[in-house]
Amino acid sequence: MQRFTIHDLAAIIDDRAASGGDASYTRKLLDRGPAHCARKLGEEAVETVIAAVENDRHHLIAEGADLMFHFLVLLKASGVTLQDVEAVLAQRTAISGLEEKAARNRDQ
Repeated sequence: MQRFTIHDLAAIIDDRAASGGDASYTRKLLDRGPAHCARKLGEEAVETVIAAVENDRHHLIAEGADLMFHFLVLLKASGVTLQDVEAVLAQRTAISGLEEKAARNRDQ
């Protein structure tokens, strides 16, 4: 079985964004705009936190999947790519997390 990656999910979202019609939940989210997508992401984030606090592994996995999906949809709605986010992560992981956070605080 081939491993499914977040890049696979991003590609599916791209395909569905390019399609029309009422059959795609992704397309419906995108049609409502970035603000709506952001609210949906927030809802999924809260549900993920609740699952974690309740120590419900199965629910955490399911909500984590929803969270990742809605995050990628928000990126798409906002004109940001997964590669844009990965580039920032690559920069941040080049130094320790504490050093990176201190540098961000100095820049603000």
